[in-house]
Amino acid sequence: MENMLLWLIFFTPGWALIDGSEMEQDFMWHLRKVPRIVSERTFHLTSPTFEADAKMMVNTVCGIECQKELPTPSLSELEDYLSYETVFENGTRTLTRVKVQDLVLEPTQNITTKGVSVRRKRQVYGTDSRFSILDKKFLTNFPFSTAVKLSTGCSGILISPQHVLTAAHCVHDGKDYVKGSKKLRVGLLKMRNKSGGKKRRGSKRSRREASGGDQREGTREHLQERAKGGRRRKQSGRGQRVAEGRPSFQWTRVKNTHIPKGWARGGMGDAALDYDYALLELKRAHKKKYMELGISPTIKKMPGGMIHFSGFDNDRADQLVYRFCSVSDESNDLLYQYCDAESGSTGSGVYLRLKDPDKKNWKRKIIAVYSGHQWVDVHGVQKDYNVAVRITPLKYAQICLWIHGNDANCAYG
Repeated sequence: MENMLLWLIFFTPGWALIDGSEMEQDFMWHLRKVPRIVSERTFHLTSPTFEADAKMMVNTVCGIECQKELPTPSLSELEDYLSYETVFENGTRTLTRVKVQDLVLEPTQNITTKGVSVRRKRQVYGTDSRFSILDKKFLTNFPFSTAVKLSTGCSGILISPQHVLTAAHCVHDGKDYVKGSKKLRVGLLKMRNKSGGKKRRGSKRSRREASGGDQREGTREHLQERAKGGRRRKQSGRGQRVAEGRPSFQWTRVKNTHIPKGWARGGMGDAALDYDYALLELKRAHKKKYMELGISPTIKKMPGGMIHFSGFDNDRADQLVYRFCSVSDESNDLLYQYCDAESGSTGSGVYLRLKDPDKKNWKRKIIAVYSGHQWVDVHGVQKDYNVAVRITPLKYAQICLWIHGNDANCAYG
């Protein structure tokens, strides 16, 4: 039944999941010209201490009403927020200052669309609507195969042959890099080998025993030891059979990590949730199909106002967990929703499936990064949401610059 429901969600066009008042042609990817972000100058910084505790939540968040009252950032402020730190696998660190070009500054607008009731502080709301992806046909194929696990305990998503998008707080708490991020690793999904490799090693030991060495094979002590070994192998085989069909990970070292200065504030103020995203460059390229980056549309341009994301929730060890849920509210930089999720799923790529106007088929793109559970101020009332950071045109341009090293391929998104 669960597999059938997943099949319907993934292969039913988005317009068929909503009422007839919204037309199919409304839900398309539309390329737009994005601002240019140009690297200006790079400075060497002191090496970080890597002593921060992994922090899954920001304590204070400027909510929807708060954001509405904020003045429009100046060009110089935006350039400061979008400048970025790079930390390398050898522990060295740089700061790159950027210039923003071709940007039209517009007044900040609150684009809230719906009101919601106050809820208790939970990451799973009411009936748990998450799906554990256990079927190999789903797990090892796109889009689920794009999900990755970080050694710091978060999730991420493949966005190029050598890059992973995740949440900034998974590697940096706003003041320093978290413990374990100096030797950061990324786990790519793979299925367990049914033979497990253990059988081959066991057969080698058997051959060595048969070829000589100890000549007391018929002694009581030797027979008892062999009986114990047989019981251990039998128990191991039972455990291995239970594990079949469960994912394991191919771990790859991270070559460098990019984080915007809007998040990595050091001692110069609080980290801004709007900039809770980071890009990891892998030491070795992978051969998996990855998911392209897109620019987040408004809720009205999302089929049924629904989003998708998959991650490795801590309460379901080593299982990939998928959810398909509606957005409750939005601001210029954040999506507020009650998608069921637990810690471990933070850093997941939030995506949509919209129609490609040129090729006439449906295509998935990442439009946000799942940041986690937060309390926010809405109309003077503290409400709790699960929050995602939207990929705006400026953030698209920045992440594209990180991937390609220049802005030549980042004119449209």
